Amino acid sequence: MVTLRQALQSARLTLGELPHSDPELEAALLLCHLLGKPRSHLFAWPEATLTADMQQAYATLIKRRRNGAPIAYITGEREFWSLTLRVTPDTLIPRPETELLVERSLHHLRQRPDPLVADLGAGSGAIALALASERPDARIHAGDRSAEALAVAGENAARLGFTQVSLFRGNWCEALPTENRYDLIACNPPYIETGDPHLSRGDLPNEPASALVSGSDGLADIRVIIQQAGGRLKKGGWLLLEHGYRQAPKVQQLLRAAGLSDISTHRDLSGHPRLTESRLAEYY
Repeated sequence: MVTLRQALQSARLTLGELPHSDPELEAALLLCHLLGKPRSHLFAWPEATLTADMQQAYATLIKRRRNGAPIAYITGEREFWSLTLRVTPDTLIPRPETELLVERSLHHLRQRPDPLVADLGAGSGAIALALASERPDARIHAGDRSAEALAVAGENAARLGFTQVSLFRGNWCEALPTENRYDLIACNPPYIETGDPHLSRGDLPNEPASALVSGSDGLADIRVIIQQAGGRLKKGGWLLLEHGYRQAPKVQQLLRAAGLSDISTHRDLSGHPRLTESRLAEYY
């Protein structure tokens, strides 16, 4: 019989061959997923044993990870803003740096009762559902061009009970009901350049390219969003865009050219310029 400690030790050695991985953490996460237990269980019961079937199942999980499958796709979930979200290969895997988009959105909405908010490129629904968890008075429209991604977002919204989130299919602002004007539009669009070497590293080769790549300079979708957003915001409404760490000057330039004001860029926890925000002027 193999103990939990022995299984973890073997898995760490296997996963240690995978570039850009955290073998200790990933071995534990996959074993917890198999057992349906929290990580504390591994520390409390290191001498507990696995059945032969469980050993085989764990070996299969480790092999999938060793072959490059993202942890989130293997387990089918990822935590974001303390919410456990279902994710699939049809959705981008939510990342910690995108929580900055939620933080800044909440900052701008703090003085706005019953706001109407749009999340463009909703994917798994991470941004929309995080905002819903903090602002139950908000109505949130989440749009995505992918029917498969919207199905995942809808499942997450239903499971978490966020009935104020409505889903719409379409390309950026074109997905939103034409009669609405928004207090805030938030978006984590594709912003990686075609051919960027990062696309072959980490989890990125397994994620949907349409959610990652945006033209030769990574700004093709951001240009479209900025062009569309001015006509969809209320006066004084905010547009918040996540982008690559080298793209802030160009994004600011695009926002100024579109007539938006109060433009500023904010850094993520790693110190990288990650989000640029702007506002539609109160007066013309």
